Amino acid sequence: MTTQQETRPSAATKPVRWAADAVAAMREGARLRLDYSARSLWSVDRVIEDIRQEEAPFAAVELVLRGFGAYAGEVIARQTGGEWWSSGGDHWVRTPDGHLWDPIDEARRCYTGDGSLRLLCRDASDGTART
Repeated sequence: MTTQQETRPSAATKPVRWAADAVAAMREGARLRLDYSARSLWSVDRVIEDIRQEEAPFAAVELVLRGFGAYAGEVIARQTGGEWWSSGGDHWVRTPDGHLWDPIDEARRCYTGDGSLRLLCRDASDGTART
């Protein structure tokens, strides 16, 4: 019998769950289907921008942003063959080229108008860190 932890690193457990929760919430609440494709991150960036435009307090959207970041991280992991890493409660995706990507922090940056999950995925998928 194979368990989730045997097939994926234990660091993936929480972010994979957060990503699945974000997918379910978007499907039920916003009627938006997220399919773990890089293209779907356009929609996630737009949703975050809409939330930002509503000027919701960060504390009210923190868990939503974490879910969107985890979703983007899972897209990156699937696109690149990367894997989740964690330390001290923080989670990153390590791509095969050795780069560490922080999609959860990038979702927070999106909320402040300084980030893009779509561009983070593009950069991670290219195998190079771009500025």
